[in-house]
Amino acid sequence: MTSPTLSDEAVRAEAVLFDEAERSRTQMRQTTEVHPGTTLDDAYRIQAAWRDIKLARGETIVGHKIGLTSRAMQQAMNITTPDSGFLTDRMVFEAGSTIPTADHLDAKLEVELAFVLGTDIDADAVADPTFGVEAVLDATDHVTPALELLGARSFRKDPSTGRTRTVIDTISDNAANAGIITGGRAVGPREIDLRWVGALLRRNDTVEETGLAAGVLDHPANGIVWLAERYASQGMSLEAGQTVLAGSFTRPVDVRAGDHFVADYGDLGSFEISFT
Repeated sequence: MTSPTLSDEAVRAEAVLFDEAERSRTQMRQTTEVHPGTTLDDAYRIQAAWRDIKLARGETIVGHKIGLTSRAMQQAMNITTPDSGFLTDRMVFEAGSTIPTADHLDAKLEVELAFVLGTDIDADAVADPTFGVEAVLDATDHVTPALELLGARSFRKDPSTGRTRTVIDTISDNAANAGIITGGRAVGPREIDLRWVGALLRRNDTVEETGLAAGVLDHPANGIVWLAERYASQGMSLEAGQTVLAGSFTRPVDVRAGDHFVADYGDLGSFEISFT
């Protein structure tokens, strides 16, 4: 992490702008355009301030998302570590439902596995010198196929300047998370080799993306190892009952009004989601 440069007032002001952009369905300018010295630490402070706004409005935390887990995406964003965001109860969508596209800004879908924790992963667990993938699997109740709904409250590419947003902007924007859809067949964390879980994502009967879960840091639980360690360093923990999106193993697919998607996980089943 890097040292913060933004004042508490500036952090809060950015969080308010993100919240207003999401609620008004109107994209905002990029944080780093106005605050070019914004650091990774600042970006997570902005994200946390936005989370607090949502919690004060009555939303509850139900989990977390991990992004930028593939080597290709890290190279594209000029970063060597994943990023993370939060999930609230109002960001959970049922498989088979229909989502209004207009409710989300620059929406996209990614193919992932979601880990539902059975026990906490706290600082004591992380402090164990053997902490790693096996400890995450021990703490996991089950794993389920999932889609992450992405959104961009700040412009991915500013229409006026052509400026592309940075990883700082993405993290400030809750790591681009807008929701989660789960479906298919849940499995125990050691019931199958999770690295070899594969999926097809169809949009309107056309296969748009395919991938294997090993594309996530060689094992999808590795992202959760990273997140647990980062949280522990901040006095936080991953809690039993929470869902953690482990990271996408496909490229994001654009969502358009009228699109119908099928996420086919083979032996783990399939589920659908539509957009109006």
